[in-house]
Amino acid sequence: MTQIAVLTPDPADKTYVGRWPEVLERLKATLESTGATVTATRWSDHVEEASGLQDYDLILPVIAWGYHRDHGRWLKACAKWSQAGLPVANPAEVLRWNSDKAYLARLADKGVPIPQTRWTDRVTQDQVGAAFAETGAPVLIVKPTVSAGAFRTLRLTPGEALKDAPVGAAMIQPYLKSIETEGETSLLFFGGRFSHAVNKRPVAGDFRIQVQFGGLYKAVTPDAAAMALAEQVLAAIDEPLLYARIDMARDDSGRWVLMEAELIEPDFYLDHDPANGAGFAEAVKARLET
Repeated sequence: MTQIAVLTPDPADKTYVGRWPEVLERLKATLESTGATVTATRWSDHVEEASGLQDYDLILPVIAWGYHRDHGRWLKACAKWSQAGLPVANPAEVLRWNSDKAYLARLADKGVPIPQTRWTDRVTQDQVGAAFAETGAPVLIVKPTVSAGAFRTLRLTPGEALKDAPVGAAMIQPYLKSIETEGETSLLFFGGRFSHAVNKRPVAGDFRIQVQFGGLYKAVTPDAAAMALAEQVLAAIDEPLLYARIDMARDDSGRWVLMEAELIEPDFYLDHDPANGAGFAEAVKARLET
């Protein structure tokens, strides 16, 4: 019988304790519809040694939440899995580079539109001031390049002190007002095929769209421009992808811009999928048959 491993959070990270088991059960139901046996295993148990994963036909890192809090070990694990030739999907090399948002600069070099971004090895008050002057933006967002779930993300106005700043590499961007008025839209692709889309809006007074901050989610039908951007992003990525979540928002001119290409452990929002995960199950089945 086909054996699938789903990588789950490090037990030392209590951030997601109350949420990931529910997501796992939804994924298991979808994956078991392919006739596979699904086993949950902690990603942090497979950093030093890959042998514990060698008997699986497919390894899905889709609930390896919290890797950004232990990024050095995550990179070590990705290298180990790649060297061992494990059937990880998405590929271990993708799991490595996608864990640092600096990849957005490489996609931008290929013509993918992203928000105007200032990259820095260590953010300072002077850099924030320079970004305000350079962009003319009334509000800026500062966040680490290695982060998830709005981790250490700041929203700043001119003259506001830089407190609890990201440690290490960071990015500074104009705050997109559309996040509050229109939200962020995520397009889900399985096996290269579009599955469904979800719009995510923050609660009044907040800018974080994640569910843990009260984000409001609903299924939507993406317009042609949103679909075109998502397809442009996927075409700019060389590696084969089993799944992808392309997150985008409108800039002040109304143009869709890429916020993130989530290729490691995105929530697929299967509870908002009209097909109830059938597209993901079909992509997994096709992957197992290759």
